[in-house]
Amino acid sequence: MTGTEGLGLIMLIVMIGVIFIGFPISFTLLILALVFGYVGLDQMVFDLAYLQTIGMMKMEELAAVPLFILMGYITEQAGLMERLFRAFRDLLAPVRGALYIGVILTATVFAMATGIVGAAVTVLGIMAAPIMIKAGYDSRMAAGAIAAGGTLGILIPPSVMLIVMGPVLGVSVADLYAAAFGPGFLLAGMYIAYTMVRSFLNPKLGPPVPLDERPTSWAVVIKEMFFGMVPLGMLITCTLGSILMGMATPTEAASVGCFGALALALSYRKFTFAGLKSACISTMITTSMVMFLAVTSNIFGAVFSRLGTAEWITRSLLALPLPPMMMLLLVLTLIFLLGWPFEWPAIILVFLPIFAPVVQALNFNLVWFGALVAVTMQTAFLSPPVAMSAYYLKQVVPQWSLGTIYKGMFDFMWIQCICILIVLFVPSIATWLPTTLTARATIERMAPSSVEDAATENAQGKGSLEEEYGSETPKTDSLEKEYKSETPKEEKTETEERTTKK
Repeated sequence: MTGTEGLGLIMLIVMIGVIFIGFPISFTLLILALVFGYVGLDQMVFDLAYLQTIGMMKMEELAAVPLFILMGYITEQAGLMERLFRAFRDLLAPVRGALYIGVILTATVFAMATGIVGAAVTVLGIMAAPIMIKAGYDSRMAAGAIAAGGTLGILIPPSVMLIVMGPVLGVSVADLYAAAFGPGFLLAGMYIAYTMVRSFLNPKLGPPVPLDERPTSWAVVIKEMFFGMVPLGMLITCTLGSILMGMATPTEAASVGCFGALALALSYRKFTFAGLKSACISTMITTSMVMFLAVTSNIFGAVFSRLGTAEWITRSLLALPLPPMMMLLLVLTLIFLLGWPFEWPAIILVFLPIFAPVVQALNFNLVWFGALVAVTMQTAFLSPPVAMSAYYLKQVVPQWSLGTIYKGMFDFMWIQCICILIVLFVPSIATWLPTTLTARATIERMAPSSVEDAATENAQGKGSLEEEYGSETPKTDSLEKEYKSETPKEEKTETEERTTKK
């Protein structure tokens, strides 16, 4: 280890210690990067910080971040999440654990309309917690279901984290979106199975919805399901569908999503200028937090890499006598532990560039690795002390203590660990959809664009063959003539020779 590599390692240790004390992550990363960078790189650190900031500003993928966040806040302002939860609640009312299932299904569908976590956990807490308390649901399990369901927004597209992760891993954001659907739906299904099994084994944990909260007729249920699902489904199809089919970039699709969310707010008569102003301010606050943390993390990571410590860590990990799968499991474990004290931008932009070369050297699929990291990173919202979901939920449900919320979150965090292992040993869960979409796009590029084009290509091919055949025919005729002209000469010569001998 050289002196600069040791300096970078000291910077990393100091950064972890300072953040554990409680200092803000963004300012800690920036100050440490400039101080240690100046010691090791002299004036170059300021040029490096400037170039990293300008380079990040030029990344087109990041333009989708504020648009998807705005889309989520407008959808929240339109009341679509409340209507969706009411539809699932009315449909599943006679079932044990109906409110658990309704919360997780609502969170799963709403996650596909927004890439943020805080809004989902807050709205779910406001909507579901009062009726859960009234119905006698277990507070620990209810808090865990709301917190875990709300964090699906960081995993299921259009996740803001996946947009930032794509350029770091050097893979397409559309491929990461396609890879995240399988693990996201698998995790949601495991949440539902867990709550249903426990509710059926112990009905006190999740009784059916009280009779006075149920709809009076099936017509009401069908109406709520239609107006709760169809408009939101169309919005999701227009945004995510266009990205996955390759018809639009994430930024273009996010713009369409914002327009669609505004249209839905107008059609539901929920649009107000005060609500739009609130959505814009919330978008600005969230985007500023994410982008400032991204810039400072990028500067810290650049200084850390320039000092040579990142390459030293990569060499050290590859030198360990571990098989490739165990090495990958070790990397995921480190990311899991880093998710406890750090926010996801710091992990994606500081630590992921350290681990990515190790994974690439082991010849693992980076898209699959990105999906594994996304599932692992979701634990950052379910593990103390940075578990922001707990604080979001505590603000809107003061009846539940932080201890109760943390215990409920831990129950669901074990389910996440099982999900990580399943995706680790069954990679097709994450790789099937991006592989299928890539193969389909390749076939479409190779196939003729229309029937007329196919006919034109056939006609051109046929003409060229006829021309080639026609051009070869005279050559055959000339050979035959040459053969015929030479044959009599040969016969005549033989006759003369016999006459001469006699």
